[in-house]
Amino acid sequence: MGENPMREIRIEKITLNIGCGSEKNPKHAAKLLETITGQRSAITRTHRRTTFGMARNREIGARVTVRRGCEELLKRLLQAVGNKLKESNFDERGNFAFGIPEYVLIPGMAYDPYMEMFGLDVCVTLERPGYRVKRRRLNKKLGKHHVITKEEAIEWVKKRFGVKIEGGEHG
Repeated sequence: MGENPMREIRIEKITLNIGCGSEKNPKHAAKLLETITGQRSAITRTHRRTTFGMARNREIGARVTVRRGCEELLKRLLQAVGNKLKESNFDERGNFAFGIPEYVLIPGMAYDPYMEMFGLDVCVTLERPGYRVKRRRLNKKLGKHHVITKEEAIEWVKKRFGVKIEGGEHG
């Protein structure tokens, strides 16, 4: 007898983010994200005057959310960090995030002399079938046994992608 299909873990989305601040060009960051993912990216803007003194509605970065073709993209992004993650990269709900210091570390990405060197943040959101309950208008809560735990997410990443987890008892 097989395992319950409602307990299967899958990737809901991968969010890539590049913060530029005031020195680098956000349009270059947006073009880079489009090259990596093959999807259109969005430029992020300041909402109000920040403590750093940047004016409202100033372009400060770029982001893109990928919902289809996540497996292959995640494999490439994990290769950029040497297929290693820290236990502290995982949150209590089973999601995980990591940073890539320079985009040229991603397999298949070549250095572009006209583009600045960018690092990027990768956030991976995991879900199970039935998570739509959490997102719908009635806003019902998920059962405590249906929520993905940190340990389940770590085991899933290790089995699915062959990632080595550093730190803690999972190392």
